[in-house]
Amino acid sequence: MTTYLEAIRQAIREEMEADPDVFIMGEDIGAYGGAFKITEGFLAEFGADRVIDTPISEAAIVGAAVGAAQMGLKPVCEMQFIDFIAPAFNVIVNFAAKVRYRTGAGAGLVIRGPCGAGVRAGPFHSQNVESYFANVPGLKMVAPATVRDAKGLLKAAIRDPDPVLFFEHKYLYRRLRTELELGNDVLTPLGKARTHREGVDLTIVTFGAMVHVAQEAAERLADEDGAEVEIIDLRTLQPLDEATILGSVRKTGRLLVLHEAPRFGGFGGELTALVCEGAFEWLDAPIRRVAALDTPVPYAAALEEAHLPQVTDVVSTARTQLNY
Repeated sequence: MTTYLEAIRQAIREEMEADPDVFIMGEDIGAYGGAFKITEGFLAEFGADRVIDTPISEAAIVGAAVGAAQMGLKPVCEMQFIDFIAPAFNVIVNFAAKVRYRTGAGAGLVIRGPCGAGVRAGPFHSQNVESYFANVPGLKMVAPATVRDAKGLLKAAIRDPDPVLFFEHKYLYRRLRTELELGNDVLTPLGKARTHREGVDLTIVTFGAMVHVAQEAAERLADEDGAEVEIIDLRTLQPLDEATILGSVRKTGRLLVLHEAPRFGGFGGELTALVCEGAFEWLDAPIRRVAALDTPVPYAAALEEAHLPQVTDVVSTARTQLNY
């Protein structure tokens, strides 16, 4: 059985084996093997020219990667925690995202790292940063929810000619396991959502670890209320698969948007606007959003659980829509 973490490791290794232009860089990814051991053994396998331990400077990591990408290489940068992407914000937003528009030559690099809460890591190691970058044309954003997609989407991201932000939910690293054959070229195209669960009564649109919260809520609603909930796993946040979202809402007539980041200014606002513009006349109940509280992620276990969206939150919100 392959874990979510191992699927990411496989994707990087296979792309490095297949293409000598692919290399990795980040803090402690070489001799130490990375904070979560994703790149363990890579230094011995590929050498110091392709497995580069960097100083503790995210801006330098991404800046060097952009330059390497413009010279034809394919860097994969690791943020030890995705929270630490903040020091590289200027390089990502004001250069990497705009370089194709400015010069005609893109920067094909991947910036990957563990996001999300639920592991008692506190406010500085638990954030979800997708909304920070959602307003930036030129960036692609990926958030896999399954083992297969963790591998397939990362391989597609590495092959993409433009910058891709790859958000791996650390809660899923060792909790998800799936049969995944080595040697198969598992490739998931960017920009295409996945129907995680078929249904006719309500659509839940979500991504990342919240797909599994939605699944548990849908099972409870089926058992206790007889409701069949459809779950759309976005997989790629940018570009967004608008057709799949709108098609599902037109079928069910109801939409619940679920994400782990705080509600205010979160990605759910864009999804709500999309459906209001493209499927308003199909709605039989108001759109509802379920998200984290507008606070930093707490350290204390009880407070972290209160902060994060829970299955009970999704179930109770869905029932108000189903009974509207």
